[in-house]
Amino acid sequence: MSTHRQHTIAILVQDQPGVLQRVSGLFGRRGFNIDSITVGHCEEPGLSRMIIVTTGDERTITQVQHQLMKLIDVIEVSNISTNPMVARELALIKVKAEPAQRPELVGVVETFRASVIDVGPSNLIIQAIGDLSKIEALVELLRPYGILELSRTGATAMVRGS
Repeated sequence: MSTHRQHTIAILVQDQPGVLQRVSGLFGRRGFNIDSITVGHCEEPGLSRMIIVTTGDERTITQVQHQLMKLIDVIEVSNISTNPMVARELALIKVKAEPAQRPELVGVVETFRASVIDVGPSNLIIQAIGDLSKIEALVELLRPYGILELSRTGATAMVRGS
């Protein structure tokens, strides 16, 4: 019996209009949810790297990889979660913060090696970078203060070593 778990797929693509739509459309047609997707230029001019986090069993993820390779403009597809990897996400969190609460809030922020990047009259904007569990834990600790706005990038990832 196959077990569903989270997979991180790296896709190297030609930097062309419509590539993101074709890739995400393939996931949608197969009934897959994309937990997060990040896209950006990479080390090779004219190419971009997509990092997609999704959930599924090994067999289905392998099928998706084969289908992705059939798409025009896709150069390489790999399930990097099968290797030792580094994954990070950026979160910007706007939290209610009256001046009296700020020292306590800054203590929470510093514990997570996050930082306050903007101070408003009654709020703070916090920047946090880390793995999914670190971001989730910080968000949960900030919830009681009142999260006014939350913006997350989704994971970007890379295989360790060479």
